[in-house]
Amino acid sequence: MPITPFLNDGKFTPELTRAAKVAFAMTRVALRLPDNDHPIIALAAKRVAELAKAGEGDPDRICEQVVSEIRSWHFQQGSGGATKRPPTV
Repeated sequence: MPITPFLNDGKFTPELTRAAKVAFAMTRVALRLPDNDHPIIALAAKRVAELAKAGEGDPDRICEQVVSEIRSWHFQQGSGGATKRPPTV
């Protein structure tokens, strides 16, 4: 799944588009996400796009934030006492 559909609202500069694409690729590698339409991939793409849209232009910071959030959601769900659920796509 490419991140492009999440960047189509026209509010991304070329620099932020590039940062989002790099951050998304880094996030997929960091989380070992497969090349398919798994819901976590869409969630990661959405969060990367949201952070870039908010003006974050550093792919490293975007990746760190998204990876941290997804790992936190996964850990909380796995503990049986999830208090925070991941947002839906």
